[in-house]
Formats: sequence, structure tokens, C-alpha cells
Amino acid sequence: MLERQRRRKATDVTFVLPADAPPGPVSVVGSFNDWTPGAHVLEARPDGMRAVTVALPAKSTHAFRYLAAGDYWFDDEAADGHDGVNSRLET
Repeated sequence: MLERQRRRKATDVTFVLPADAPPGPVSVVGSFNDWTPGAHVLEARPDGMRAVTVALPAKSTHAFRYLAAGDYWFDDEAADGHDGVNSRLET
């Protein structure tokens, strides 16, 4: 799930997943962090979900995927679209 908070020149995008699906650590990787695993690791929230927030430039498009333990890559069904194997996000 994606949560967005629009600001003047940027959009704070929060990537949200259930606490245990998939199990273990999960990071979001994409064009905004040079596809670097571990750069944006989802952390537990009080509501039982886990999340990480990334500030992205306004009016831009980004490709991303999630990377879980065991080299398990997966997409976000709530993304703005999909380009091949990647999820697409528009701010």
C-alpha cells in the first residue's frame, strides 16, 4: 500500500506492508535509491504494519520493487502501474 503526503516541491511516499507478510526484513528499492538493497528498510508501526517514508520530487515517475529476505523480490499491487517486472509510482 502507498500513502502520500504532497508538499510544495516534493511528495512524501510511505511504503506500507503487513508486519508478517512476507516474514523477515523488507526494503523498498527503486530508481529513487539507485536500486540499493537496505537503503530504505520498512520498520514496525504502532498500527501493526511496517513502513518507510521516502521524499520524492513532485511530478516525477519512479520504478520500484520490494526485496525481502531470501532474495525474494515482489511488486506492490497498489502501485500506479507496472512496467515489466517493476511497480510504477507517480508523484
